[in-house]
Amino acid sequence: MTKLDKAFSRRSFLKTGGMLVVSVGMPVTLDLVLGVNQALAQNARPPLAPDQLSSYIAINADGSVSAFFGKMDMGQGLFVAIGQMVAEELDVGFNRVKVIMGDTGTSVNQGGASGSTGVQLGGKQMRMAAAEARRVLVDMAAQKLSVPADQLSVVDGVVQSKDGAKKASYKDLIGGKYFNVPLEWNKQTGNALYAPGKAQPKNPSEHKVVGKPIPRQDIAPKVYAQENFNTDIRVPGMVHGRIIRPAVAGAVPVRVDESSIKGIKGARVVRDKDFIGVIADREWDAIKASQQLKIEWSDAKPPFFDSAELYNHIRNAPVRKRQDDKPVGDVAAAFKTAAKVIEAEYEWPFQSHACMGPACALVQIKDGNVTVWTGSQKPHFVANGVADTIGVPVDKVRAIWVPGPGSYGRNDADDAAADAAVLAKATGKPVRVQYMRDQGTGWDPKGPASIHRARAALDASGNVIAYEFISKGFSRVDVDTNGSKPAATLAGQLRGEPLAYVDGFGTPAESYTFANKLVGWETVAPLLDRGSPLRSAHLRDPVGPQIHFASESFMDEVASAVGADPVEFRLKYLKDPRDIAVVKAAAEKAGWKPRPSPNKANPGTGTVSGRGIAYSQRGGTVVAIVAEVDVDRTTGKIWARKFTVAHDCGQIINPDGLKHTIEGNIVQGTSRTLWEEVTFNAKGVTSVDWATYPILDITEAPESIECVLINRPDVAPSGAGEPSIRAVSAAIANAIFDATGVRIRRVPFSPDRVKAALA
Repeated sequence: MTKLDKAFSRRSFLKTGGMLVVSVGMPVTLDLVLGVNQALAQNARPPLAPDQLSSYIAINADGSVSAFFGKMDMGQGLFVAIGQMVAEELDVGFNRVKVIMGDTGTSVNQGGASGSTGVQLGGKQMRMAAAEARRVLVDMAAQKLSVPADQLSVVDGVVQSKDGAKKASYKDLIGGKYFNVPLEWNKQTGNALYAPGKAQPKNPSEHKVVGKPIPRQDIAPKVYAQENFNTDIRVPGMVHGRIIRPAVAGAVPVRVDESSIKGIKGARVVRDKDFIGVIADREWDAIKASQQLKIEWSDAKPPFFDSAELYNHIRNAPVRKRQDDKPVGDVAAAFKTAAKVIEAEYEWPFQSHACMGPACALVQIKDGNVTVWTGSQKPHFVANGVADTIGVPVDKVRAIWVPGPGSYGRNDADDAAADAAVLAKATGKPVRVQYMRDQGTGWDPKGPASIHRARAALDASGNVIAYEFISKGFSRVDVDTNGSKPAATLAGQLRGEPLAYVDGFGTPAESYTFANKLVGWETVAPLLDRGSPLRSAHLRDPVGPQIHFASESFMDEVASAVGADPVEFRLKYLKDPRDIAVVKAAAEKAGWKPRPSPNKANPGTGTVSGRGIAYSQRGGTVVAIVAEVDVDRTTGKIWARKFTVAHDCGQIINPDGLKHTIEGNIVQGTSRTLWEEVTFNAKGVTSVDWATYPILDITEAPESIECVLINRPDVAPSGAGEPSIRAVSAAIANAIFDATGVRIRRVPFSPDRVKAALA
């Protein structure tokens, strides 16, 4: 047991409610975590409500600031940027702001980590709340000092007259008490929540904290095991649970022989319709029970097939829904008059979240109240889902986010919370559910598989006169983006919840201007309607990588067909000035030399090198990427050696955090491009571990990632958590084509696939 373990006892953790506190600008220490309750104990805090200033900002008894954030950081250092925005508007030192996040007991629902909206929407609200808090504090000081508010200024949390003769600190004005100030709430929760006060935020020209490259201070505590992860949480009387999944997808239990685990101390079976789980006092006993329990399963014949037939299935499957996105001109007529038509089709597999570890959750039901410790990136929605799952009012459920093994959208964390809730209700004990590796990779919601058809019509001069791009695949929301509804979890589906499918996909986000243009999407039915290991949901930048892999690869194909340089071709048809700027910035930084692809100077043997460019928009952010790759023609091995990324997300709050976020996107995007593919057969998913679902390893990581950060202080900040993953695959594909003259249209670019293409 470490020194921290001894100090951070179960009892002391429960006293804090398990709340996670991140103090920006200082190390995340145990004293800091345990100090939150002391701050909250200073007088009674008003009930949480989106229209109350106290729900977002508090001045503690020592004059420090607590910022209650209804989103959370999923490993990208978001809390630093939020702390900067709050500190800036309040005119306090950055080190005096504590960002308290991911706890439904201390924050209102701002949507969790979702859609690159941490700064864009969550930060916007926190900025407005901090500005309003400053206004109120200055008004309070004006009354106390008998000086008009417009004659006062604030320096590091001290309100003072112009001559400095009269002063009142935030601590003196309200320290340890809570604001009682209404806000103009828009009556929405989640990402769309917005509740400004009367104050306006500062002009960017006045910023002193925002824009600084302040480093995050939580890395060392994580690396040296000085901070608890979700898997470390323990409570008195807790038992361990394991969930049992069928060997054949869609099979349900016909008979369960509970006597088969009688020899395991404390082991017990929990069955609720088709839901099967076991519990035991010790974790290893729960594992043994899950392995030894004899179950007779139904003779299921799911409509699965070998994954090699995946794309033919998508091509031939009936369309459930078709949607076109604002067609321009008459595409069909333009193709009839074309001097030349270029066509291509691209393929993208199912992909798993493949987090560092499988999900874990702990649920405790005590005195009518429910506490959920979860690694989900949307704990407010988890609270709703657990409430409905076990039939209690949602105001009796508190969900506390504790860092888990990662999250890139809707992974297996929400399912683990629902499973733990079912077991806790059935047993009357706190239950910790820990998935095994094969469950985490094999049964998590998947990024959907898809195909993408593209056509371009050229006139006699090689100009594009028509463009058509249609995606067809499994819905991006086969199950919901969060666990707020039992029907969106495996536990709910296995217990008979009515399903609620939503058909949705997407179209390329770009500003290419063609006289005739049609982009749209089509969805096909899921392979199994409930309890499926291939149910699809959001995976980082939902459907963005596959759409832009296809659309930006195709732009490169057209450029090559007309003998144009890939950068110059894009600039010819782009219309948005910000899009043009990022493409130019990436090319300039990368030292791009104009010429058509492929590079005819490359030899036909050995290792060859190439460069490729791709660009895209996402939610107000624009990114262009130049990839430089080495291709070993003998082994088929690809090394994405260098990336140059131009990134425009409006006003930059923290360039240090932004750069690291981009780097994470590039590495994960490279992994999804070169290795990641869910395989399956007629029974179910066969990608269940790191051997059968390989990811990029450290020896394959890029040698260099250079970032050009385009700061636009006059433009509201937009997202950075996902945009830079969007164009990675196309940039690599275009670089491979430049190096070899071979176009690969199916991800991943595994060595065997590359060798086959080169042959």
